[in-house]
Amino acid sequence: MITQRLYARDKVAFWFLAILLVLSVLVAVLNLALPADSFFQVPTFVVAVLGKYLCYAILALAIDLVWGYVGILSLGHGAFFALGGYAMGMYLMRQIGTRGSYGDPILPDFMVFLNYKELPWYWLGFDNFFFAMFMVALAPGILAFVFGWLAFRSRVTGVYLSIITQAMTYALLLAFFRNDMGFGGNNGLTDFKDLLGFNLQTNGMRVVLFLASAALLAGTFIMCRWITRSRLGKVLVAVRDAESRTRFIGYRVEGYKVAIFTLSAVMAGFAGALYVPQVGIINPGEFAPQNSIEAVVWVAVGGRGTLVGAVIGAIVVNFGKSVFTGVLPELWLFALGGLFIVVTLLMPKGIFGTVPLLIQGYKNRRATRAGDNGKPVEAPEGAGNRPC
Repeated sequence: MITQRLYARDKVAFWFLAILLVLSVLVAVLNLALPADSFFQVPTFVVAVLGKYLCYAILALAIDLVWGYVGILSLGHGAFFALGGYAMGMYLMRQIGTRGSYGDPILPDFMVFLNYKELPWYWLGFDNFFFAMFMVALAPGILAFVFGWLAFRSRVTGVYLSIITQAMTYALLLAFFRNDMGFGGNNGLTDFKDLLGFNLQTNGMRVVLFLASAALLAGTFIMCRWITRSRLGKVLVAVRDAESRTRFIGYRVEGYKVAIFTLSAVMAGFAGALYVPQVGIINPGEFAPQNSIEAVVWVAVGGRGTLVGAVIGAIVVNFGKSVFTGVLPELWLFALGGLFIVVTLLMPKGIFGTVPLLIQGYKNRRATRAGDNGKPVEAPEGAGNRPC
């Protein structure tokens, strides 16, 4: 029903999903069906990079949902992304078993090295995939709910809320760096072997993870598109544009903000969970505040409040990062800052919002030039019968 509504009434959503489906299938086929020496074969490392981009796109969608449609500028969504990644990493570490360097069937290698005598209680259950997926949603969801309930009930908004979200992710960064937290300290979690019994290093598993990322992106996009085009979406936009008026006419603004903020955090958590097996590591660096700020830049570059623009911004900026960090690594941060300044000043609607305006302006100029060159213009019907 939801997809039928999108297809029938939303051409943007239809074309986005169609392009995503075609490209995902094409990448998978070109990787698995063609020999390695073929010109058209997509290397496995490219598949992994593309999968990572799709995870970033899901994170950008999560940020666009709260920033573009509710007006909550969160500079801490990297924390929810990292928490989901750590939950997945804990499951993957429990799957190593005796194949670790120390051969302990229960304790991960870093715990043996740090002289842990038994598995901490909060690691229990992570040998089960479904429990781990439950925690992928629960950990960022609870954090977002508690944080949102305290902040929005106190009516903290604007730059003050942004600073608090950044302080939250920085506090988690410092906590996860500690060895006694039981999450691997500075080194984090790595050396993963299997996922659901399948070797993570095989080409087939890389493609499966890529397709799972594409499927999750499609699913979250459909959900976000449905929310923003529903009556709930109209209330969220009203909260963004006139929060006080929305509250005065009887809506419980805080409840809406907490609910969407929590949903957005869960989306970010699942993005982090798919990100970890594709990059092979999760460490406290994922909590770094600059990661959350960079994700906001993706949304601004692509187009805030458009959903599709957030996806475009995440992929374009990260592709540029991959290129420029290899060519001019010392200038990449300056390029990112300059890109944000240019977009803010010259393209406030982002790529997705500005390109249609440029195309329409070009069409209008062509029409104007055609009229100036003497192209006949049809008179309104009945105009020839009017008296002079």
